[in-house]
Amino acid sequence: MISKEKLERINKLAKKSKEEGLTVKEQAEQKELREEYLQNVRKSFKNQLKSMTVKDPEGEDVTPKKVRDLQEKDKKH
Repeated sequence: MISKEKLERINKLAKKSKEEGLTVKEQAEQKELREEYLQNVRKSFKNQLKSMTVKDPEGEDVTPKKVRDLQEKDKKH
């Protein structure tokens, strides 16, 4: 999970970017923080998928193969 301070910094840089622009150093910092944030979101989403099961109206498991493969891979580790 990304820290509250980093989220606040991302938002502060975004606001400053819209209002007056960023320095080259701030642009680099913003890019790095955004990438860290996106990696965190992707990881969280992937973990949610690992615990997901899809059932049709008859109650049959119709979980997509990619999700089942991801779940199996996770069980092996």
